[in-house]
Amino acid sequence: MPGGRLTQQERQQIALGLADGLAYAEIARRLDRPTSTVTREVMRNGGPTAYRADLAHRATERRAHRRTQTAPRDPETPAQAYGRDAEAVREYEEALTTVMMASGLPKMMSRVMACLTLTDAGSLTAADLVQRLQVSPASVSKAIAFLDSQGMVRRERDERRRERYFIDDDIWYQSMMASVRANAQIVEIARQGVGVLGPGTPAAARLENIARFLDFVGESLIRAAEQAREVLHTKAETPPAS
Repeated sequence: MPGGRLTQQERQQIALGLADGLAYAEIARRLDRPTSTVTREVMRNGGPTAYRADLAHRATERRAHRRTQTAPRDPETPAQAYGRDAEAVREYEEALTTVMMASGLPKMMSRVMACLTLTDAGSLTAADLVQRLQVSPASVSKAIAFLDSQGMVRRERDERRRERYFIDDDIWYQSMMASVRANAQIVEIARQGVGVLGPGTPAAARLENIARFLDFVGESLIRAAEQAREVLHTKAETPPAS
């Protein structure tokens, strides 16, 4: 039923849908489930090419068993702000991570991005991320280096000289601009290829079309990002923390 846990039969239908080349949205429609449920189920169990219904079902049962048997890692962890349901937040963070992975972001980078996004302060230290994600400092360092190179996080030193990572109001704009710059490099190299392969040849025509397409998309993205930038700075009213 929608909202409940996936059954073994539903997992088998997901596997059949993947084998038939169906999109996640179509599989979800046939199951009367949200697309995010199917996406999360597939991505956490091997991805579309390695998903196996029986293995996924057993893995889910093991995770559920561990959650009921394992005590909280830190009994002094403070209660969620604003009266949030801690389990609901955990499930949502997992769903957000899965969607970021489906968009092409590697798993560890997706986990760090989701973790930062869901903090009210919009910033964490490396030690915070290690504790929250239960991963090694090296994993966090590698993820941050990648996200920084893509313009998706910002680094600053706090008053204790610790490096702190931010995902602030302008991060998505800066990330979009980084994507535009990467596209511009492809445009440039594609047009160089036209001269190498000879104008008018089939391969050169293909490269020219690629360059024209990405050039147009890049200009459109810049205009759209500039027009929408103020949306990222809109402050919503928030209730007092409880």
